[in-house]
Amino acid sequence: MATAPAPAPPPPHHPPKPTWDPRGPVRPWLRPTIRIRLTLLYGGMFLIAGILLLSIIYLLAAQALQVISELPFRVVNGQVTSKICDFPTNADSDVFNAAMNTCVQQQRQHALQDLLRRSLFALLGLSVIAFAFGYAMAGRVLSPLGRITRTARQVAGSDLARRIKLDGPDDELKELADTFDEMLERLERAFSAQQRFVANASHELRTPLAINRTLLEVHLSDPGAPAELQQLGRTLLATNERSEQLVEGLLLLARSDNQIAERKPVDLAEVAVRAIEQVRGEAAEKHVEIRGERAPVVVQGNGVLLERIALNLVQNAVRYNIPDGGWVEVVTETAPGRAVLVVSNTGPVVPAYEIDNLFEPFRRLRTERTGSDKGVGLGLSIVRSVARAHGGHIAAEPREGGGLVMRVTLPL
Repeated sequence: MATAPAPAPPPPHHPPKPTWDPRGPVRPWLRPTIRIRLTLLYGGMFLIAGILLLSIIYLLAAQALQVISELPFRVVNGQVTSKICDFPTNADSDVFNAAMNTCVQQQRQHALQDLLRRSLFALLGLSVIAFAFGYAMAGRVLSPLGRITRTARQVAGSDLARRIKLDGPDDELKELADTFDEMLERLERAFSAQQRFVANASHELRTPLAINRTLLEVHLSDPGAPAELQQLGRTLLATNERSEQLVEGLLLLARSDNQIAERKPVDLAEVAVRAIEQVRGEAAEKHVEIRGERAPVVVQGNGVLLERIALNLVQNAVRYNIPDGGWVEVVTETAPGRAVLVVSNTGPVVPAYEIDNLFEPFRRLRTERTGSDKGVGLGLSIVRSVARAHGGHIAAEPREGGGLVMRVTLPL
């Protein structure tokens, strides 16, 4: 019996193509593109400036002609007199006519020089007005680019929920803004799906790890178990604990990559003190002194996540320290408009080119993934994500003589 052919797969979904391709041979001239708008704008400005300049020159020329409309001399009692020109009293007609022509030429030259001077002043004034008007209009036309740039900067701060939503004519800038909004929407969906996957996977892994820990603890509590099995159980329990820390770190990392929706006043000094109390026992075992002054600094944020910042930094500072006589300094202070948490420590010399790698997940100094038993490699990644979620940032720099200086800056 012949089987029916399998249905053809649905065609792949493609995003809608733009209504206008700038590379196409045909350009819809009725579309208010930026090119047409700028052409009309600057052409209109040139036309208006030309009309104004011609009008001013015409008025100045008319005024100059009005000045020289009257003769610069008069005939009084048969004698030619003038307040401007000098005429000979007793001379023949040729000399007298030459003197009159010279007088008229001087007046014409004076009028032309006055017209040129006023025209230059008028041109200078119109140039200033034209530049100011052009600057204002160019800013108005290009203002959507500023809006796109500001949105891009906000998105760079891990705020993928931002959208431009540009209004106005259907030109190239609006098409660019709409394309940018579509890209942000796809990125947000992909980023949210990734976070959901990490969170769901972490939750699913919690249950078997908890069961394994319970079984191992029950087995270790049996006094009749052989020593080899107890040693194996302790090794497996340590491995299980490491896996649990990894799962908790992944879950916290996925949670902290989002912006903090609910913020409450949190004293950064109190957060640092709680973190120090949790690490004090480990610091005493390693003979590491914890010191520093912690001034009260109140920020708006999530207290649990901010405590995780301080805890991870202090733990790293204690664990990656010198064998004997080391110290960790934890300081909270206020800068203009910012709260600062500084954690510095003694320790091995850290090259400057290795600093950026420390903030990558599962990366440690000169090792990757399983190169160390001091943690799961997510501590500084979590610190950076939590700081960004609070609108702040973290910076690290090598300390002279060895160790690091970690500086977390948060907005007040």
